[in-house]
Amino acid sequence: MQCHEIDYEILGGSMQLVEVELDPGESVVAEAGAMTYMEDGIQFETKMGDGSDANQGIMGKLFSAGKRALTGESLFLTHFTHRGQGKKRVAFAAPVPGTIVPLDLSKMGNEVICQKDAFLCAALGTKIDITFNRRIGSGFFGGEGFILEKLSGDGMAFIQAGGTIVEKELNGETLRVDTGCLVAFSSGIDYNIELVSGLKSMIFGGEGLVLATLSGHGKVWVQSMPFSKLAEKIHLQGVSTTDS
Repeated sequence: MQCHEIDYEILGGSMQLVEVELDPGESVVAEAGAMTYMEDGIQFETKMGDGSDANQGIMGKLFSAGKRALTGESLFLTHFTHRGQGKKRVAFAAPVPGTIVPLDLSKMGNEVICQKDAFLCAALGTKIDITFNRRIGSGFFGGEGFILEKLSGDGMAFIQAGGTIVEKELNGETLRVDTGCLVAFSSGIDYNIELVSGLKSMIFGGEGLVLATLSGHGKVWVQSMPFSKLAEKIHLQGVSTTDS
């Protein structure tokens, strides 16, 4: 299914939202609870499945929903469709402070792999699936575990991450990243995990036991402040305040 062609605008600085503009009949699919506001004429419906396969039966939808459950996501996605006249807008916000990244999948080999909670919304026709990392080391030690999300199609998709987003273009080079800071990577990038060398570095380095290793040709997106780190800092600050 060819993706709907949608226009968009990213609004805000440190706590962003994406405003999607729909023509009559166009639709956008989003995570449940992501919608901030929508203009008159846009209707929404919660469905089991992303709508990328119009001929998918109930068993196919149940299978797709089951795979989403493995990532800890909701079984359902919300479909927003413009049923009125003219151009109308609907906006979506990330659940945590950070940055929204627009991805034109048609320019990225029609596929992007991202961490399991990064997806925010996408044009109807985008397939939102999961992929199992084939590397045993990546599965046991990577921040994303065995399961990653795969976004496929030829339209616009939007992911969210914490803090500032840095986009790296690899042309045969290797990039090593804190596993929690890795947000997404395009097709053509090989993903693996490597142990930090040296016992002293493992124990006292403060960077964890492993790093994500990305190599090949394509793009990599890195976040400066994963929500897990932010929550840990807030928790430690709260404990310190209580103890004092």
